[in-house]
Order: sequence, then structure tokens, then C-alpha cells
Amino acid sequence: MDKNFYITTPIYYPSAKPHMGHAYSSIVSDFFARLKKIQGYDVFFLTGTDEHGQKIQRAAESKGKDPIKFCDEISKTFKDLCETLNLSNNDFIRTTEDRHKKSVENLWNILVNKKEIYLSKYSGWYSVSDEAFYADDEIEEVNGLKICKVSGSKVEWVEEESYFFKLSKWQSSLLKFYEDNPEFILPETRKNEVISFVKRGLKDLSISRKSFSWGIKVPNNDDHVIYVWLDALTNYLSALNYPNVNDNLYKKFWPATVHIIGKDILRFHAIYWPAFLLAADIEPPKRVYGHGWILSGDEKMSKSKGNILDPIEIIEKYGLDPLRYYLLKEVSFGNDGNISNEKLENCINSDLANNYGNLCQRVISFCEKNIGLKVPDIDKFNKDDMEILNNFKVNFENLKKQIDKQNINFYLNFIVDQLFKANKYFNDQEPWKKKTDKKRLNTIVYVALEIIRKISILLYPIIPESSLKALHIFDISEKDIDFETILDNNFLNKGDKINKIEILFNKIT
Repeated sequence: MDKNFYITTPIYYPSAKPHMGHAYSSIVSDFFARLKKIQGYDVFFLTGTDEHGQKIQRAAESKGKDPIKFCDEISKTFKDLCETLNLSNNDFIRTTEDRHKKSVENLWNILVNKKEIYLSKYSGWYSVSDEAFYADDEIEEVNGLKICKVSGSKVEWVEEESYFFKLSKWQSSLLKFYEDNPEFILPETRKNEVISFVKRGLKDLSISRKSFSWGIKVPNNDDHVIYVWLDALTNYLSALNYPNVNDNLYKKFWPATVHIIGKDILRFHAIYWPAFLLAADIEPPKRVYGHGWILSGDEKMSKSKGNILDPIEIIEKYGLDPLRYYLLKEVSFGNDGNISNEKLENCINSDLANNYGNLCQRVISFCEKNIGLKVPDIDKFNKDDMEILNNFKVNFENLKKQIDKQNINFYLNFIVDQLFKANKYFNDQEPWKKKTDKKRLNTIVYVALEIIRKISILLYPIIPESSLKALHIFDISEKDIDFETILDNNFLNKGDKINKIEILFNKIT
């Protein structure tokens, strides 16, 4: 079985500082990367910044800065965000790096040699904000301005000489590719969107610009820069040392397992990207997952609307793990979701402080007072013990199956359900009334400790820092976490030391 897992975030456009949408894509990707790692996979997790294009050039000019110096500053804030969010990424790529330039030039030359590129003239609507071309039926006029119906971004009429990629030629091949790979695009609603768009007919795609200079020059024609999306998408190959197809990274991790992206860039990843790759005889990625937006109120966050939610401010107020947990649990993955202080505080108090943190504290406290800080010797498990312990075994294969479909909500709902059952078990079994039946008291405590261990392993990809504090109860370190051990009902050994821990989550009052 292939035990390699390559996951990517979008590479972020550093025309402004990071917002909650960037944090969401990164946290989701980190969740999958950490989960696959504890499942024994060799994981490569990539993020980075997309630093070319007219939008960047204009942003730099507005600040009176050279584009590369502007990118150096803004890109650093995204790189710093990786640390702030406790990401486990293996690499951070910038499209201004030489390794990336070589990859893009190589892909361009392959497409030229295969006669997939030709020189002509482009006339049409272009959004600098989206760095995207739009057809007439995708444009509307609002307050005298032409805007894109989907993104709401202002568009400009552009007429200039351009190189074109023969996208129309790949229409039937793409439809066949979607049919042969029914889970290439998820969720299902996004796949239906893409197929509907492709069936309406594809036009050849303008893949160079002459009206600005900030980008990778077209090989053998310095008057043109390569279209920012052909440039940007290639980052997924650049990080694997493409075009060296014999490199260990490339051989091990391409094709990518999953590109995690926002729904607003689905077209580029699910249509243009596989078309470029198929035309170049490179295998497309296995999956593109287009998640929804994190909304501010009922609107998508954008600099122009002034409704940016700053993840760093929320982390400073509430902590990182609560934010990670909230975004993964409360936003239905694939759909839009919004964040509010009230919902976040309820989530911290209910799930994290009351259900998880309190379970850990009360069991360890009871253990200390009644049997000492040691794993107790146990009697045989009864029906109630086996029922709660075996919940993990019964659901194990389905958990793995659902997570391989990026069904985060199934995974989180299972954890919340087990936390509820664990607290109910400890209450119903009433070990404090079993002090004359030492064997039964010991068994109840043992079962409760095992449930804490199992749940803490499941929580590790979601709230890594807090779950590691809980796993310290059993002297389990990060390198020792093994997903398979949630199947073991007798993992803890009689007489092993139990460590006390501090309060994991403080209630918000």
C-alpha cells in the first residue's frame, strides 16, 4: 500500500497581511498532515506565497517599494503565520525563488514543444484582484462599475498581444478525466460546478501578459511575462525539485494526494491545472478539495471591504488550540462558515473545558486520591466497559475511510460523541461508591484512563499542544503517537506512573 501523503495549501497572494481565510486553509491542511503522520504515512506538507502578477506590482507601487522588497516583507508575515498556527509544514515555497522559476520555464517549454501554445491577441475582461479572465456572461454592472458576478471584483477591458494555451482542445479529455476519477474534485457540489462549466465549452486561455513586467519572463520573449496562474500552480511541482523527475521527493510524492483550496480558486485548480499537466504528459493530482469561505458577518473577507478578521488577535485573546478546534468543528468542511466571539467562547466552555479538560482533571484527581498515581491492576471488563472501549474499534475503519474523503465533520463528531460517553460512563459507574470493591474501582479508573488516552490521540491533529499535555499523563510524547493504538484496550500497563497535569482549558466567564 502507498504510504506517501502529499498535501498542499493554496499558495497565498501576499498583497496584504494574512486573514482568517488563510489561517483556515492552513489549519485544515495541518490537521490532515498530522493525522496521516500518526497513521504511519510519510507526509510532505507544502505551503507558501504566490508573489507575481499585476496585483502585486500595483500594491508595491502604491507603497513606493520595489516589488521584490515588498514581497519579502509580506511573505515573511505568511511564513511567520506557519509558526503562529503551529503548522507542521515541510516546506514554504515562494514563486520568486530560482527553483520555482526553473520549474515554470521547463513546463512552458514542454507545452511549446508539444505545440500547445501559440501567439495571438487577447481581448476581454480581466480582474487584477483575482488575476483572472472572465467571459461576458460572468460580468455585471453595479454603480457604473463592471464587476465579476462571482467574486464581486472589479474587471477591466484588456486588449494586448498574448500567448495562448489550447485549453479548448482538452475539453473532452478533461470530462473523461473527471468521469474516470470521480473523486478528483470534492465536495460533490464543486465537482458538479466544474463539469457544468467545462460542458458549456472551453476557450483557449491567455497565458502571458505584456502590460506589466512583474513576473517570470516567457522563454525567448522578454516582452511577455507568464500568466500568474500558470506560474503559481507549478509551485506544487517546484517544491518536489521538478523538473528533476528522478529526484526522490518527486518520485515519492507526485502526484499530490490532495490540494486544499478555497472555492474561489477552484477553476484554476480543477480545470486549468489538470489541462496543463495532461498536455505536458504529467499525471494530475489525485484530488482537489474546494472548501468554503470564512465569512465576516455574511460577507467574504476582503481588504477592499475592510472586514478582515485577524487570526493573530483571536489567538492572543483565546489561544491557538481553541481557534483550531473551533474552525475544524464548527465550520462544516466544504461549506461557508463564520466566526464570532460568542460561538468561540461557547465552544471553549462546552467542548474543551467542560467535556475534555474536566474529564482529564477529575479522573486524574480521583486516581491520585484513591489508588495513587499509578495505572491500577484491573479485574475483567464488564459489558459497560467493553461497550465504551470498543466504540473506537467498531468505528476505526470508517473513521479512516471518512478522513480519506476529507470528511472532517464525521471525525470531529465522533470525538465529541466519545467525550460525552466518557463523562457519562464515569458518572454512571460512580467509582467513589466502590471503595469497598477495590477491583471494580480500579477497573473503572483504568477504563477512564484508556478513554482519555484514545481521545487525546484523536485530538492530536486538531489541538496538538493541548493533546500532548494530556498525553503527558501517560508519558506519551509526540514521536510515540500511533493512531493504531486506539484499538488497544489494554495499552496501559499495571504500575506505570500517572502524571498530574495543569488545567488544559480555562472557562471563559
